[in-house]
Amino acid sequence: MKYSSEYRNKEKVKILVEKIKSVSSKPITIMEVCGGHTMSIQKYGIPSLLPENINLISGPGCPVCVTDRKYIDQSIAYARLDDVILTTYGDLIRVPGSSSSLENERAKGHDIRIVYSVLDAIKIAEENPEKKIIFLGIGFETTTPSSAVGIITAKQKGLDNFYVYSAHKIMPPAMSALIDEDVKIDAYLGPGHVTAISGISIFDFIPEKYGLGVVISGFEPVDILGAILLLVEQYEKGKPAVDIHYKRMVKPEGNIVAQQTVNKVFELRDDWWRGLGVLPESGLAIRKEFSKYDAEKVFEVEVEPTKKDGACICGTVLKGVAKPFECKLFGKACTPMDPVGPCMVSSEGACHAYYKYQSLN
Repeated sequence: MKYSSEYRNKEKVKILVEKIKSVSSKPITIMEVCGGHTMSIQKYGIPSLLPENINLISGPGCPVCVTDRKYIDQSIAYARLDDVILTTYGDLIRVPGSSSSLENERAKGHDIRIVYSVLDAIKIAEENPEKKIIFLGIGFETTTPSSAVGIITAKQKGLDNFYVYSAHKIMPPAMSALIDEDVKIDAYLGPGHVTAISGISIFDFIPEKYGLGVVISGFEPVDILGAILLLVEQYEKGKPAVDIHYKRMVKPEGNIVAQQTVNKVFELRDDWWRGLGVLPESGLAIRKEFSKYDAEKVFEVEVEPTKKDGACICGTVLKGVAKPFECKLFGKACTPMDPVGPCMVSSEGACHAYYKYQSLN
């Protein structure tokens, strides 16, 4: 198949659904750990196509959602500095901090700009040599290479006014932590874009240590249903493995050049995840050799005490323990236009996906 329309073909979908129904006999809970999958699953009404014994749950697949509120508070503190231009992807702009948001700070006159890539931030740095440009580096294995390229590019260009504030994380420690906390998971729908960078070997420990299957999936209905079929077949046979059902994009070894670029600039550190707490070696810090581009090392700011999430259950949703509609704020006090927590803000957040496509569930 060559075109996206082929992966939305109704006849192919019907065939896959019938195959799943014919194979699946045991109750199975499958967690997706990619926000793109969460959105697609709700958009195309995938749960409504499956037999009742198959339960799909959302995990910590939204990087904006799992990021500590303190990161937002510190970003706001950076933005309030007179000589700083803060640059960010659009998803972060409306995430609530403890008492404000980047959107509110921009409305107050602080120079906060939405960019589509780190190279946009580099260009802003070149055009504003009298200003200090901070790029908010956030995301999993998918977006980390671009932040690394930004730092390397700044060094090559001799830019002394470009900095990255890293909130980059890697997925495997969170997947492990969920199982260790006895969250009911029988298989993982593996993240396609993450694996396109990292390769599949990062997931080998899941069937080896925990006896759970991982199948890497694309984002169209035929992709997702095909991956679910493979997971069900593994589960029914008792033969968990790491497999790829997104071969048009994912190679077993991943993107070696991207991996080398990330390893050149970043190193592992312990990091905090909403719903899971601090996970060892789950985050990425900028290496000492590039510390002049590390906002955390360069800027000293006073950050307000971080407030807890309150009634928001975003952390519980990210663990797959609760569905978004189980939150008493969902669709009432918390909506995409007036969000209480990050799961409702981000386009990859489970609450946002359920709210947008709730009529399909």
